[in-house]
Amino acid sequence: MGAFSCDAVLQGFATQPWQVMQNSRMAHALSRPLSPARRRLLQSLPLGLFPFGTAWASQLEQQPEQPAYALYDQPKYPPGFTHFGYVNPQAPVGGSLVLTPPTVGGSFDKLNPFTLKGNAAPGLNTLMFETLMTPSWDEPNTVYGLLADDIAVAADGLSVRFHLNPLARFSNGDSVTAHDVAYSYNTLISSAAAPQFASIYADVAGVATLDELQVRFTFKRGNHELPILLAGLPVFSPKWAGQRAFNEVIDTPIASGPYRIARTSQQRDITYTRRSDYWGWHLPTRRGQFNFSEVSYKLYLDGTARLEAFKAGEYDLLQEFIARNWARQYRGPKFDSSALKKLELPNHNPAGFQGFVVNLRRPQFQDLRVRQALALALDFQWLNRMLFYGAYKRIEGYFANSPFDAHGAPGPDELALLAPLRAQLPPEVFGVLPRMPSTAPPNTLRGNLLKARALLEQAGWHWRDGALRNAKGQALVIDYLDSQGSMSRIISVYSQALQRLGITLNYRLVDFALYQQRMDTFDFDMTTIRYGGSTSPGNELFDRFGSRAASVQGSDNVWGLRDPAVDALIERVVAATSMQGLEAACRALDRVLVCGWYSVPQWYSDTFRVAIAAHKFSWPKTLPLYYQPEGWAVQCWWADPKPASGAPT
Repeated sequence: MGAFSCDAVLQGFATQPWQVMQNSRMAHALSRPLSPARRRLLQSLPLGLFPFGTAWASQLEQQPEQPAYALYDQPKYPPGFTHFGYVNPQAPVGGSLVLTPPTVGGSFDKLNPFTLKGNAAPGLNTLMFETLMTPSWDEPNTVYGLLADDIAVAADGLSVRFHLNPLARFSNGDSVTAHDVAYSYNTLISSAAAPQFASIYADVAGVATLDELQVRFTFKRGNHELPILLAGLPVFSPKWAGQRAFNEVIDTPIASGPYRIARTSQQRDITYTRRSDYWGWHLPTRRGQFNFSEVSYKLYLDGTARLEAFKAGEYDLLQEFIARNWARQYRGPKFDSSALKKLELPNHNPAGFQGFVVNLRRPQFQDLRVRQALALALDFQWLNRMLFYGAYKRIEGYFANSPFDAHGAPGPDELALLAPLRAQLPPEVFGVLPRMPSTAPPNTLRGNLLKARALLEQAGWHWRDGALRNAKGQALVIDYLDSQGSMSRIISVYSQALQRLGITLNYRLVDFALYQQRMDTFDFDMTTIRYGGSTSPGNELFDRFGSRAASVQGSDNVWGLRDPAVDALIERVVAATSMQGLEAACRALDRVLVCGWYSVPQWYSDTFRVAIAAHKFSWPKTLPLYYQPEGWAVQCWWADPKPASGAPT
């Protein structure tokens, strides 16, 4: 997630908005699984309502209201548009869609997705909770009206006002008011909710209600992302909690979305039914969407059970993240008869980051040369050829497959940001950016391991008594933490290379709950982390790489990274006011992170591998640019007994 950020908003909340998934938790997922427990734990007091000043009101009145907001460019869709270009506005309504989320463990124990503890049922955010505005999936950094029908950003950029649609209603029939928005905000930034909200909204000074339909947020400082972040604020009724503390609320939400919960079963299955009384069916941001009468989720304990259940017809769509499975296990009579169909769907989503990460809180990883040696031991080319069927591309940094990915020597705009930090940065930052070690000819794994051994010796690690040891005689032993077993084959190969250096890599497979607990408390040596990419990186980077987050349990800074230069560059990312400035700041940040060798980057794909029940559904001919398969299916498909006509373009 990552976190509940601009990126999450722009991905349309196909998953829980703060959930940025992690490969080791769910077999190479495209975003990080887990409950909000991986988020930044900040001490933050709820902000109360306060009265408007007349000076601000006068200033804001001079700013035009608009039904859409674009971070940098003009919105693609003009006022009065009827529907998004990637939906079918005449799609029939009916039928059912059964899914299994790759982002959730084997069960859920609550219906409140906004609190820290426990696992929320899948689908809640997409189907039940609505936000002030919603993104378009075929343009970056733009939101359109949903609960709010107008947005007005003050000329000085220090406040934003939303006007609510007077037709908006909760599922209990109550109108959605400005007071509900303020209540939702204050609840989410309080200690009763998951801590990432306080982190992401840290630059919000307060919230106030003008009247029943107008709510204003003021900012502590200029932050151009905040209007979009606040546009993605989920809104719920105060009656949901009633007199209870919010972190004790686990039952059926009172929200405004197009579905309600029909039934649950043994905390493994949940079914949502389409609301005929939903207030927003006429909206251009809803027309042609959410066409199924029922949407159900079935949860399985592991990937094998999930795949076999799909082959048996227990659900309708399965996204596969493991290339070997896709090549070898998606076969059989139902695939031969086209009852089940394999789709490879292109996407333009920034790939973000995926890689082995080490815990800098552990003394053995504090020397850069040790971390660089670990990178030299990974033979990506062999893995891609022998295990991945050539399906992946190498990740080189932290913003893969995006214009924010650094490469070559820094340009003038990057140097302008890096030069003031020169004393805090290694010289490599200002030269040609190092590429990840390769075994493509004329390079070899043996040659890379010889370089790694030299680096380890420089760092004080020498072969003695059958192991690589430091001056204290301590052997270099690394425990790799996993929760699903999907990395076992890769770790087996990787550990053999490390063993040639005298490093012992132990593979520790633990259950999902224990894995989550240990990651929340940073009790690990090495694991695999996956952070989804963003078309507009920003505030989530504080939680991911910021020094403050390093000491906050549950944060995304699992590395334990504390670097003032990194903090300064994140500030420049957030402060960027143009796409050119954003690209320069992200590339500068990427350059510094890569030269720190904090991770061993892995691989990515720009194609979604999706298997479906082929004779049940149809979809629009045009794919959106930025999407996730599950969210696309839920929002854009419709029931159709005719065979699916192939992948859209």
